[in-house]
Amino acid sequence: MSATIIDGKAFAATVRAQVADHVARLKADHGLTPGLAVVLVGEDPASEVYVRSKGKQTTEVGMNSTEHKLPADTAEADLLALIAQLNADPAVNGILVQLPLPDHLDSDLVINSIDPAKDVDGFHISNVGLLGTGQKSMVPCTPLGCLMMLRAQLGSLSGLNAVVVGRSNIVGKPMAQLLLGDSCTVTIAHSRTKDLAEVCRGADILVAAVGRPEMIPGDWIKPGATVVDVGINRIERDGKKTLVGDVAFASAAAVAGAITPVPGGVGPMTIACLLANTLTATCRANGLAEPQGLTA
Repeated sequence: MSATIIDGKAFAATVRAQVADHVARLKADHGLTPGLAVVLVGEDPASEVYVRSKGKQTTEVGMNSTEHKLPADTAEADLLALIAQLNADPAVNGILVQLPLPDHLDSDLVINSIDPAKDVDGFHISNVGLLGTGQKSMVPCTPLGCLMMLRAQLGSLSGLNAVVVGRSNIVGKPMAQLLLGDSCTVTIAHSRTKDLAEVCRGADILVAAVGRPEMIPGDWIKPGATVVDVGINRIERDGKKTLVGDVAFASAAAVAGAITPVPGGVGPMTIACLLANTLTATCRANGLAEPQGLTA
């Protein structure tokens, strides 16, 4: 048996097309153009590439994209003043502060200064609390993308055993909340879990988000399970740098029912869901119906 490969690139293209279609209707029917503001402090090369890609994809779906690049030594008060200005700007529907921030800035303070309704990353403490209590919130992009792919692959997730390996605030915890919301039985496992292999083997849905290259081999996977690999790890193999996930792909694909590859799986969905979140925030701010199939 070999697994169905879940093509994240193709799925993300479909999501972007849905977003673009909805944006065009907002413009035509209501004269509204969603706006996303991205704030980048310092010159982290990976962040710069990512921010460029976000900007490009934002304009491609017909939204307004503004970039605010600040020097690495920007004072916290100045960054908070910029966020306050964006919070007050009705043309800005989504605000994203690119992480990591330079060490002298308090990331929690900065993120919690964003208007929760414009927090398209879903990291504000209010959105975390709303998600945890099953209320309408902005949902972190990567877990939202994973959920969309799981629903598309499996239909109803109700009653399935889901194991999330990893307990980060960005992926692991919100992923578990979303799976609970879809009536899965959820286990959060991590590096300290006793007999992690056995816990993983009980999973109908296995989400790997630990950041350890190929930590989960095929013999940890229940035959026919759906495996979502969130890990992106750069390793050297045969003298070449290569990208691998948290799951040993070849051995896992021989056992699983469906699996996301790395690269080309979860990654492309993250920016697609950022665009979906910006659209959702715009609709909520204007009292309009939310886009179907693009929210949790």
